[in-house]
Amino acid sequence: MSSKVFSAATLGLESEVVEVEMDTLGQGLHNFTIVGLPDTSIKESRDRVSSAIKNSGFKPPHHCGRVTVNLAPADLPKNSPIYDVPIAMAFLLVSNQLDFDWREKIFIGELSLDGMVRGVQGVLPIVLMARKKGFKQIFIPKDNSHEASVVEGVEIIPMESLTELVKHLTGEEIVKPLETVDHENLFKTSSFAVDMSHIKGQEHAKRALEIAAAGGHNVIMNGPPGSGKTLLAKAMASILPKLTLEEALEITKIFSVSGNLSKDNPLITKRPFRSPHHSASAVSLVGGGTYPKPGEISLAHRGVLFLDEFAEFQKNVMENLRQPLEDGVVTVSRAKGTLNFPARFTLVAAMNPCPCGNATDPEKVCACSPAQIIKYQRKISGPILDRIDLQIEVPRLKFDKLQEEYSGETSEQIRVRIEKSREIQRERLKSVGKINNSEMSSNEIKIFCPLNSQSLELLKNAVSKMGLSARSYYRLIKIARTIADLSGERDIQPAHIAESIQYRFKNE
Repeated sequence: MSSKVFSAATLGLESEVVEVEMDTLGQGLHNFTIVGLPDTSIKESRDRVSSAIKNSGFKPPHHCGRVTVNLAPADLPKNSPIYDVPIAMAFLLVSNQLDFDWREKIFIGELSLDGMVRGVQGVLPIVLMARKKGFKQIFIPKDNSHEASVVEGVEIIPMESLTELVKHLTGEEIVKPLETVDHENLFKTSSFAVDMSHIKGQEHAKRALEIAAAGGHNVIMNGPPGSGKTLLAKAMASILPKLTLEEALEITKIFSVSGNLSKDNPLITKRPFRSPHHSASAVSLVGGGTYPKPGEISLAHRGVLFLDEFAEFQKNVMENLRQPLEDGVVTVSRAKGTLNFPARFTLVAAMNPCPCGNATDPEKVCACSPAQIIKYQRKISGPILDRIDLQIEVPRLKFDKLQEEYSGETSEQIRVRIEKSREIQRERLKSVGKINNSEMSSNEIKIFCPLNSQSLELLKNAVSKMGLSARSYYRLIKIARTIADLSGERDIQPAHIAESIQYRFKNE
């Protein structure tokens, strides 16, 4: 006899339907085999499922002779214990201990030995896939209820145990489907620890961060220790535009697959702010592993990746940022396959000018030799620096600035301008599927960023005197376009080009 139920597999951020087929042969010694490219955690399902079925009061598989489970399609890698529940369902069907209509239903969940259902990772992409494929019901662990409740259009049944699931399917005790959470309540304005009005002085740096937040541009800050670089980076999180529901679901999928989603927060409603330590490995930053998972740059998708002490990161780690900074996606290739993870983040980097940090400080003497300074600054390669749009110096604050009361615009006031600018960009770029200026290609820049003769002359002089690359040339235009959007002007003016040129290191 044979039976079949549906489950799912997640590869990267996308999910596919998996058919869990079971066949039994009542003759001969007991043998429980799982085929279909399973990993170790799935092969161990044999023991978990057998004990869970027995301890839930049902006849276990070892009474059925030879048992074969096939996870189809066989060429799709399976690497999660989420198949415990569907394997148990398939067995109860094939052994005539349970009868239900298995079509249009998806089962996922890990079983404990006593028959309880444990939570698993990557539930959100599976629920979204089930809705897209037209499944009517999806049965998930109760621990994943918060995560799944953000999806509308599919009936989601939370289950606490195998016994509860069987009683629901037989109609003995119906489990109430999850109610969809109110998205508007989730997106209520959240407070931030650091506000732009808390930062004294550094108007030039705050203006650069406003431009970076408005256009999604990368920024690097260079200055002595204690000048406020870290505080500025943290304050940038408070001026980023609010997430749309589509962006929030995209980010939440990444956190769900990586196992970083909080049980108390079903939907990521604030733009991510990730700040890995400078000792982080390449795999932790860009993603990877035997079964590739998203790294820090994907967890920062649509948010900020803050790299403090930028020059202290290992060179090979920094060089791994090249492709994501350019393409907004990271490709992780392993022997078992290649996966793409989104990585459209805003890089905010901070560094000292030299090992002691005083090379640009007019009030302190630098203890580093010229050779040490050159060696330190060369840790950041030209190609990486070339991909960073805004490059600013953050000087040490004077005493009179430190004595001032908090002043200047609040983050909320700045955010209003940024959101207006983002709306202008989204409307302009909707025909090419982009949402902000930093995503424009060189061909799109020619279409959306026409320049008058005065602006072209300014750019020509900048490229000639500063030795800028073609990539830097286009980045200057994108920055100027963002500055124009912030001021509400339709065309790029020479003043916008002039300001964009200020945000390049003069020794480039």
